[in-house]
Amino acid sequence: MHPLVEGVLNETPSSEDPRRARAKRTHTRSSTSDDELADLLETASARILVVGVGGAGNNAVTRLMEVGVEGAETMAVNTDAQDLYFSNSHHKLLLGKETCGGLGAGNDPDLGEAAAVETYDVIEEVVGGDLVFITAGMGGGTGTGAAPHIAKAAKENGALTVAIVCLPFEVEGRTRKKNAQRGLNGLMEHVDTLIAIPNEKLLEIAPDLSLPEAFMVADEILVRAVKGIAELISRPGLVNLDFADVRTTMKNGGVSIIALGEGEGEDRAEEAVFNALRNPLIDVSIENARNILINVSGSTDLQLQEAKHVVELITEQVNPDAEVIYGALIQPELENKLRVTVIASGVKSPWIINSRSEPVTPLAEDLKDELDLPKVE
Repeated sequence: MHPLVEGVLNETPSSEDPRRARAKRTHTRSSTSDDELADLLETASARILVVGVGGAGNNAVTRLMEVGVEGAETMAVNTDAQDLYFSNSHHKLLLGKETCGGLGAGNDPDLGEAAAVETYDVIEEVVGGDLVFITAGMGGGTGTGAAPHIAKAAKENGALTVAIVCLPFEVEGRTRKKNAQRGLNGLMEHVDTLIAIPNEKLLEIAPDLSLPEAFMVADEILVRAVKGIAELISRPGLVNLDFADVRTTMKNGGVSIIALGEGEGEDRAEEAVFNALRNPLIDVSIENARNILINVSGSTDLQLQEAKHVVELITEQVNPDAEVIYGALIQPELENKLRVTVIASGVKSPWIINSRSEPVTPLAEDLKDELDLPKVE
């Protein structure tokens, strides 16, 4: 089984950095400067909000609440009152009370969009911060129709807006695939960065997964992507990354990918990079990416030289003119493993038609023909 799937099925990430927990117990403020620094840290910390839209998005924020994500709040948004009721998040918002009556959008993106339009004044009031993640499944009603309006509100409120979404399995049908295309193009109008994870690629990783297991892995990958980016900002590191670094990479980043890989043993750096960049969930090349953000995570045995080696292995495979930012994070719960997270922005995707980040590719033209969509001149 591919290590990515094996890790998702077998591992439960720790919810808190033990160093932070220890600091809470042992640190005492002994001077005015400590007080001033503490106040500054509290006010200067980036405000991070994770908004899960629709069923898949609600599953993602519920899972985030289980594993914990340091420095972020969560919000579940849905047209289905029952699904929303059983979701676990810091905040909840029912869309389209008049439009949908709490019964959901019935896989109809038009209904999902109408529900968001009905509730837009409330959305504008509650969706904001320095960094807003929007996570959803594309192809259904609420995620597809409402997520672009959530993104619009976040962007208008001045947030760095990042959408991380799942694309449907082939078995979910032609209509759902066409709806997903619509949702992606709607999101691209408003987000700074769009990361799309093709569920179908899961079958290349592990063809024997049952459908419930496949959806569970898809949800977990959404969670790891959000958690990975959020904690780059909120957790202290061997080499720190802050919100300004992430903003540099993701502001107007367009289509982006996130690659996750792990390695262990003597050659764990090479193994982690290999597993990240050969990951079948990445259906685009990072070769011509404009910006690359790399995070290397390891236990207390992580050495700075090892982190730099990871960065060198990755930068060998990208455009030499790309701007590369990296950080190194100590996560004792990884024990002898090394984890690599790569975010590459400004890449080309066959799913995004005529997006601001690239021209229409031949593969995208094939997809348009398959979906019977009008050609963009």
